[in-house]
Amino acid sequence: MGNLFAGDWTYRSLINDPDVQTDFKDLEFGRGTLSFTEPVPGELGGTIGGPGWSLALHGSTGYGSPAQIRFQGKGVVGGEQWIYDYIGWLVPVWPNSTDQLQTAAIVGSVTRTIPHSGSGGSTHPAGVVASFYAVRTS
Repeated sequence: MGNLFAGDWTYRSLINDPDVQTDFKDLEFGRGTLSFTEPVPGELGGTIGGPGWSLALHGSTGYGSPAQIRFQGKGVVGGEQWIYDYIGWLVPVWPNSTDQLQTAAIVGSVTRTIPHSGSGGSTHPAGVVASFYAVRTS
């Protein structure tokens, strides 16, 4: 079986705010492009990034029901180390979907592993957790 995650994905993450009144635009945690590779069977490589940032990925996949992916992104952005950890699951295909070409999607969770600088002299603390989803583009 080939790697179900290999390829390119559009990535978006959202702050886990339970207040339904929070405007959707205020929930954004991150966005970018995921590019997964399989350097050797069972291992995961690639990158995640967007304008002004890029992290190298290392992790693994698990073939259950649903398939699982777990990886860490590391990189130097603006002169300092960024590290994020991710876990996600491939959304199963809906058998009664009217969409002939249902787009593959991953849903999961991400955490900032170490703190890093934010805009205006702020610090983005470690331990913040957000939800993410990614949609296959290739």
